[in-house]
Amino acid sequence: MRAARLLQILLILQNRGRQTSIQLADELEVAPRTILRDVDAMTEAGLPIIVHQGNGGGIELGFNYRTRLTGLAQDEATALGLILTADTPMVSALGLEHAAKRAQAKLIESLPDKTRLEVKTATEQFKLNRKTVVEDARIHAMTLAIRAGTLVRLRFATPDELPIHPVALTLDDTDWSVRDDVSQALIPLADWGRLNVSSLKFRRQPAI
Repeated sequence: MRAARLLQILLILQNRGRQTSIQLADELEVAPRTILRDVDAMTEAGLPIIVHQGNGGGIELGFNYRTRLTGLAQDEATALGLILTADTPMVSALGLEHAAKRAQAKLIESLPDKTRLEVKTATEQFKLNRKTVVEDARIHAMTLAIRAGTLVRLRFATPDELPIHPVALTLDDTDWSVRDDVSQALIPLADWGRLNVSSLKFRRQPAI
């Protein structure tokens, strides 16, 4: 367990820069005293850890020490995010859910800043809550609209269209649903009807 925590501290420092012991303790859910002991252990192991005392101080890596997974395209980063966060029956059956979450956090922290942001965005936009997949051309179209941030018009049984700003897709035990950024409503696939993906982009609503 401690070795895993030391690795995660290393990855956080190299990706986010200087951190206080309190920030690291909150992130890793341990006491600040534990973080300081970990830092001592990392220094003894030869890692270039620098500790700044006083106001504005903190812990950081020296000598531009970095190790990165590079070369991922945007769509590869999106796919990686979905792979890292997908439920796997074997992992659950073996009781490794917590280990999988720790491994996921370390892998994400090891990515370059831009790639890590793409992974985070993918995990927020697309959520899988069941093991089966619904094949529907509208799902692919809605996925492209979410990633591009474009307006979508849904046509129900009536001639009227409902314009929405899609920001997330969810697959649960019932069906696919899309979340509209304006109303925050989840609209199930059964209510979509035909859809038209606009070329107009929208700006996501700020979080309250």
